[in-house]
Amino acid sequence: MGYVFNGKDSKEYDRWFDNPQNRFISNLEKKLMLDMLRPARGETVLDIGCGTGESLIPFIESGLSVTGIDPSQHMLDSASNKLGTRAEFHRGFAEDLPFDDNSFNYASFFTSLEFVNDPKKAVEEACRVAKDKIFIGILNSYSINVFSMRIKGLFSGSVYKHANFYNIWEIKEIVKEILGDVPVSWETVYRLPLMPQAISGKLKQTGFAKKYPFGTFAGIVVTPVPRFRTRPLALYPAKQTTGAVAG
Repeated sequence: MGYVFNGKDSKEYDRWFDNPQNRFISNLEKKLMLDMLRPARGETVLDIGCGTGESLIPFIESGLSVTGIDPSQHMLDSASNKLGTRAEFHRGFAEDLPFDDNSFNYASFFTSLEFVNDPKKAVEEACRVAKDKIFIGILNSYSINVFSMRIKGLFSGSVYKHANFYNIWEIKEIVKEILGDVPVSWETVYRLPLMPQAISGKLKQTGFAKKYPFGTFAGIVVTPVPRFRTRPLALYPAKQTTGAVAG
C-alpha cells in the first residue's frame, strides 16, 4: 500500500467511531457490504487493509473465518487488541498478498483501496486469492462529502491528503481490464452533513438511495468468472514403426 498509517493515524481512526453519528453511518456501510456479499457461516474472507479491525466485526458476527492484512503494525496492534483471537492477522501489502490462489471465499477492500500505490495490481491480487466474490468499498469521488475531504487534505494534516479517490465507473474499468466482462454490481450509502439518523436510515432503504451514483460510500461487488490453469505436459517423440500396417 502506498501510505502506511502511523500510531497517530491509528488512534484518530478509532476516535472517529466515538461519535454516534459516525458510528451509525459506518454501520450502514457495513450492512451494505454484508447485504451485497451475502456470505454464509463458516466461509472465509480476507479483508485487505483491515486497519484497526472495524471492517472485520460484521464478518466475525456473521460466523465467517476472518483474516486481515495491513502494512501498518500500529493498525494491526490496535485490531489485535480489539478482536483478540477472533481473527487472524498478517502484515503485508495489497499488491503482493502472501496467500495461494483461491485461498478465500471472499476478499474485501473497505475504504482501503484509496491508499494503495497500484490499485489495478491490488484488485488483481484480490481476484487471485478469492474464489467467489470481491467487495470494494470506496469513498465515492463524485460525492460532495468526499470533495470536502479532498479540500481538508490539502490544507491540513488530514490523512486524506495521502488518498486517491475513485468513482464506480473507474473501479468497473479496472475490473474489466483484469477480468473482462464479468458480473459487477454496485450500491451506495447516501448521506448529507448533519443528516438525522432516522432520515438517513429511511433513505438507505429506498431504491433511489442504493442506486444514487453520488452516494458518499459506494459498494462494488465483483464475481470472477472461474479461470482454469493448465499444467503443460512433456512431449515425447512418436515411436517409429517399421513395416506395412495390415489393412
